[in-house]
Amino acid sequence: MVKKIRVTLPVDNPASAKLEKAQGRARLVCVGDWTVSELSDLDEQLSAIDLKGARDLEIDASGIASLDSGGAWLLLRTKRKADKAGAKAALIVPEKYHPLLETMDSGHTAPPVTHPPHKGLRGLLERTGEGTVHALRQGYDLLGFLGRVAVETVEAFLAPRRELPFPAFIHQIEETGVTALPIVGLLAFLLGIVITYQGADQLARFGAQIYTIDFLGIGFLRELGGLVTAIIIAGRSGSAFTAQIGTMQVNEELDAMQTIGLNIAETLVLPRVLGLVIALPLLTFFADIVGIIGGMVMTYFDLGVTIPAFMRELGNAITVKTLMVGLIKAPVFAFMIALVGCFEGMRVERNAASVGKLTTRSVVESIFLIIAADAGFSVLFSVLGI
Repeated sequence: MVKKIRVTLPVDNPASAKLEKAQGRARLVCVGDWTVSELSDLDEQLSAIDLKGARDLEIDASGIASLDSGGAWLLLRTKRKADKAGAKAALIVPEKYHPLLETMDSGHTAPPVTHPPHKGLRGLLERTGEGTVHALRQGYDLLGFLGRVAVETVEAFLAPRRELPFPAFIHQIEETGVTALPIVGLLAFLLGIVITYQGADQLARFGAQIYTIDFLGIGFLRELGGLVTAIIIAGRSGSAFTAQIGTMQVNEELDAMQTIGLNIAETLVLPRVLGLVIALPLLTFFADIVGIIGGMVMTYFDLGVTIPAFMRELGNAITVKTLMVGLIKAPVFAFMIALVGCFEGMRVERNAASVGKLTTRSVVESIFLIIAADAGFSVLFSVLGI
């Protein structure tokens, strides 16, 4: 059994409400401090009032010493309850409390809820058109941002009066590369185990389990290593770029930087783009090695293939070209991730909700572009016979 404990704050004038009835008329005398600390007692007193037989009710609140929004709500609730019961109520309060009661009374009724009309096929076409126009405008703006970053990069390298922000550049390599090694390595290792296990299970039907090593090496080095690493970095570093720059936009730090003459693209965007372009190929190479190790561990315990036999079969299956096909795509993925992350961060409005919305959009757009670019590379390599 749960026992309710009521905590009351001390007041100078305890509140009370006393009902007086005579010849079909009723008078409710309200005195004391009608404040939040007295609401529980007042609610019990007002709930016990019986207006049966009363045609008129006068709520005399002239004796109230102190009134806050809680007490005002109780007075208005009592008046509405009396009106609903058929007793015409009149409320008398000191003049200084009139604004409070008027404010509380005016905010009582909410506007009616209206539902947008169902437009059917027309509405679907309208939403499709709006989405298409938004996507085209987004692509146009992103292309313009790409041009700006390209110009700033060339000027930063060629203009002798300018210096590259090397401390920020090195910091971004550390943040996007070194600190991402544990999560990339763990996922690559597990992915290597999964691919090896699934491949061996399927190839066992044909008695060709040894070719699991070929499947692992070619698939991981050419496609999966770079693709999975890019997706991880898009969710980790791309979202961080948008959130960092977006928060600076909300706090008006970007305006302050422009006021003192700093170039936003050169100071904030360029180090992130160049840092990730350097870090992602190294992360991809690391993921390739760890993924192969994960597959090697799985083949040893599942298929009984020794490490020398594994390395011999792997050497027959892959070449340097196989590794380079996967690494060539990494800088392109990195450039798209950093570009989209910084672009969405610059578009953040001055509110917290916009930061979360555009951070989510940044990750989705980055992953979409990564997969689209990977598909394009696959077609290109197929045409070139690589």
